[in-house]
Amino acid sequence: MQRLSQQLKQLQKLSPQQIQLMKLLQVPTALLDERIKEEIEENPALEVDVEEYEDKTLDEKTNEEIKDEFLNDENEDYVSDDEGDEFGNIDITEYVKEGDDEDADYNFQSDNFGADEEDKVGYQHKLETTFYDHLMAQVNMLNLEEREQQVANFIIGSIEDDGYLRRDIPSIIDDMSFRQNIQTNEKELNKIIKYIQEFEPAGVAARDLQECLLLQLRKKEKNKSTQLAIKIIETYFDEFTKKHYEKIQRALVLNDEDLKEVIQIIIKLNPKPGALFSTTNKLELYVIPDFYVYNNNGVLEVSLNQKNAPDLRVSSTFRDMLKDYDRGDKKDNRQKEAVLFIKQKIDSAKWFIDAVKQRQETLMLTMTRILNLQEDFFLTGDETSLKPMILKDISDRTGLDISTISRVVNSKYVQTEFGTFKLKYFFSESMSTDSGEEVSTREVKMILNEIISGEEKKQPYSDEKLTDMLNEKGYNIARRTVAKYREQLNLPVARLRKEL
Repeated sequence: MQRLSQQLKQLQKLSPQQIQLMKLLQVPTALLDERIKEEIEENPALEVDVEEYEDKTLDEKTNEEIKDEFLNDENEDYVSDDEGDEFGNIDITEYVKEGDDEDADYNFQSDNFGADEEDKVGYQHKLETTFYDHLMAQVNMLNLEEREQQVANFIIGSIEDDGYLRRDIPSIIDDMSFRQNIQTNEKELNKIIKYIQEFEPAGVAARDLQECLLLQLRKKEKNKSTQLAIKIIETYFDEFTKKHYEKIQRALVLNDEDLKEVIQIIIKLNPKPGALFSTTNKLELYVIPDFYVYNNNGVLEVSLNQKNAPDLRVSSTFRDMLKDYDRGDKKDNRQKEAVLFIKQKIDSAKWFIDAVKQRQETLMLTMTRILNLQEDFFLTGDETSLKPMILKDISDRTGLDISTISRVVNSKYVQTEFGTFKLKYFFSESMSTDSGEEVSTREVKMILNEIISGEEKKQPYSDEKLTDMLNEKGYNIARRTVAKYREQLNLPVARLRKEL
């Protein structure tokens, strides 16, 4: 038997404005323009002021003012309450202020971005030949028959971005039969694959790494070292990948110099022949800084990238529509429906403008606190001067929630005189030394990297030895932690670091 019961729950829900702000905080500078364009396309009441406006620097607004503005922001509720009769008396006074054509509260320009930053940012578009086009151009030089040309085109379309043909022959035959109604066989496919494997870059259309290296070696000048390299890859590939050089040396009766010369030939080959044509994401190719930090005679200054501060405003056309309605005598239901639609779009535009403005202020507040905590690094560029810092440290100093700080830090970059860094770079946990001093784990990783870089490659240090060496320097650290840090530094185990 079912029973009905009442339960009282207290739930915390984010307002639409808060949700919009949270989403905008996650957007990096490189994608902010795109996000704004999407909003403008959806809301005709929102527009960008195309007029030039003057840059403002950090001096015009202090960090404390930024914090006060953000924490004390009133967040006006712009949703009109017109319930009652069908439309009610629509109040549009706040939308049609006479002599306020620019609606100053919602036609803001950016604060805290440096001069001449337009020259520093922006995408660099290149006209490049794609990997597919590069291969197709070589196919066209073979003067194949029409049928063979179709088969070659299909094979090239199956080659992955790194240059490998990982699809098996039966799958390619089936796909060509079903998709293009082209009947082929294994013999014909292998013949055309061999044609393509002669293309540049060397190693293209290989089925695996071993074949890729062999294709490149066979194109090299024929000499004793090249022939030995081919034999090693053909016969001792497994031993080579595991760096069991002693086994190879004994099997081929090679002295140290000959083996070293052959190994050098192999390791200079390209394991990913298609990488030069890779069409990676533009954000990976071109880093767009969100902040700039300047050292002005020992005084650090931070500014926002100008692209974080678009000059947005509510469309004057929409305000004029409301003014016309306000001046008119006859207000039928159809006009009221139109006015409610216009008010809704204006409200939405104001919410978005507020969210963008709060995004600016939150970014600046967060970056300023990071700058204060890591001042020594921004002045010297010395990685060992980085202090232990976690999200909670910045949260406590800004009064913002940890989740908000996390959204700001994610995918954001700062440009300094020592290079461009992800904001995540400045965050690290702490560990204690023998003297009880709290140091950043990043410092430990840097010292570990220096030890490995300076080791004798014929006899690289084991993780146990690295642990002992770090303990001798005063860092209390376990072997498993050393192994974890080594992996985070993308450094292989001792056996794989061994060189001849």
